[in-house]
Amino acid sequence: MNHKPDFLSELCDFLYPRSSYYGQLKPEYLVFNANLQEFSQRVSYICNLQTSGKLSPEEAYKEIHILWKQLKHTKKSLGIG
Repeated sequence: MNHKPDFLSELCDFLYPRSSYYGQLKPEYLVFNANLQEFSQRVSYICNLQTSGKLSPEEAYKEIHILWKQLKHTKKSLGIG
């Protein structure tokens, strides 16, 4: 019996957790929610790298700023808000 697919699935769930979406079921809202969750996960990684001394505060800020601009662009291109 091969346990690799289960292990990889569990690893992906651990590394990239996703929450259920309970808002209005519009395609653009679902896409934005997925992007928002990815943004949150990446910001968490950056914060952890900065806390552990792997990134300087300036580098962390720049990376988060870039992610924020990407999220704003996504929101604008989806026509939300």
